[in-house]
Amino acid sequence: MDNLTRQDIENEFRALQDAICTGLEELDGEGKFHQDLWEREEGGGGRTRVIQGKIIEKGGVNFSAVHGPLPSSISSALKIEAEEFYATGVSIVLHPKNPHVPIIHMNVRYFETSDGGYWFGGGIDVTPHYIYEEDARFFHGLLKEAGDKWHPEYYKAHKKWADDYFYIQHRKETRGIGGIFFDRLSDQDGMKKEDRFGYVKDVGNTFLPAYKELVERNVNKPYSDNEVEWQMHRRGRYVEFNLVWDKGTKFGLHTNGRIESILMSMPPLAQWSYNYQVKPNSPEEKTLGLLKKDIDWLSTT
Repeated sequence: MDNLTRQDIENEFRALQDAICTGLEELDGEGKFHQDLWEREEGGGGRTRVIQGKIIEKGGVNFSAVHGPLPSSISSALKIEAEEFYATGVSIVLHPKNPHVPIIHMNVRYFETSDGGYWFGGGIDVTPHYIYEEDARFFHGLLKEAGDKWHPEYYKAHKKWADDYFYIQHRKETRGIGGIFFDRLSDQDGMKKEDRFGYVKDVGNTFLPAYKELVERNVNKPYSDNEVEWQMHRRGRYVEFNLVWDKGTKFGLHTNGRIESILMSMPPLAQWSYNYQVKPNSPEEKTLGLLKKDIDWLSTT
């Protein structure tokens, strides 16, 4: 696609949201997305879609395209001097009912400034309540395949970025098994804007087949109240990360974004117990032992 415009990118993101929502409704079998159309007072708007179904207890697939004056807090944080901005993207978080099915998150986005600057960002990561190494190997394999198509160092670099980004510093643990994360992809390394967007689209198109496989592997596993209690605690960690550390949440709040859409990522239920301890040699203890940075999931056996 030559002479790629922001309208081209916006249209592709709209189509991605449509395709993912259709696929997730088919996967769930019962749930249907409810859509809210919204407008932002300073400029732009979006489509927030939320599903509550048989497999997905709560999930959201958001599209937005917003523009207007760039708040000073954001220009300072991003170290840019432009007065106006434009941003569009798709953001997804799914919280499943079965504790053996993981939480999944994806975001793909494009940012443009009035002084001619632009970049792409995004990522996809999985937060299992129970870590199964064969699932992690499958998931990271898909991400490596998507990255290798565009640059031999993408997967390695963006996996490291995800390990560092999706890290709950006050808990000294990763949010899950990571994935990939990237930001500020522009004209570096001689790659064209069209190539950058090609990579972003491939990341977006990895979401549905990845999650479909992870659901099908785990959705029929039985579970007890003990596993649900653990799920509630792990959801609590997810909330802590999103409210304390996530830059996307902060960007939305600082740019007067729609609160319901920004906090769509929150689970329907979560739990915090004082000084919660797992039992020795339990599946929960095993999962805690794998919430670490820099695990080479592709070589685990």
